Amino acid sequence: MRRAIYPGSFDPVTDGHLDVIERARKLFDEVIVAVAHNDEKQPFFSLEERLDLLRETAGKIDSVRIAQFKGLLVDFARAEKAGAVIRGLRAVSDFEFEFQMALMNRKLDAAVETIFLMPKEEYTYLSSRIVKEIASLGGDVSSFVPACVAKALNRKFTR
Repeated sequence: MRRAIYPGSFDPVTDGHLDVIERARKLFDEVIVAVAHNDEKQPFFSLEERLDLLRETAGKIDSVRIAQFKGLLVDFARAEKAGAVIRGLRAVSDFEFEFQMALMNRKLDAAVETIFLMPKEEYTYLSSRIVKEIASLGGDVSSFVPACVAKALNRKFTR
């Protein structure tokens, strides 16, 4: 089975993330969307909230599994018997960091390849950070995120 991992913080999941998942799903038999748990970062949504939002959106896509991981990505990939890591590239500015991470992962485990996928052009400007900023200022984010995410953002900002 060709299995890939699409890791990220997904804080929150956007339509751009879902587009990359759909693209990866065409290339692999199974895609594991893996939410990174990092004690040093302060995410807007809790780990459980991010997992729930992903289950409600990406989890409905055939052969997509939602998981969480802590520690080295290559260790998680090895444990899940995944041969590839999917990374989304929106713009050239993403490439330098992602390239550096891909090379380090290759050094740690040469059996795990990194595949870069570009989302549809309409999502190249989209990021979780921008979505949160728009929502915090009372803007409508419904054209950038799934409906359940827009509702979750609205609940968080109207407390």
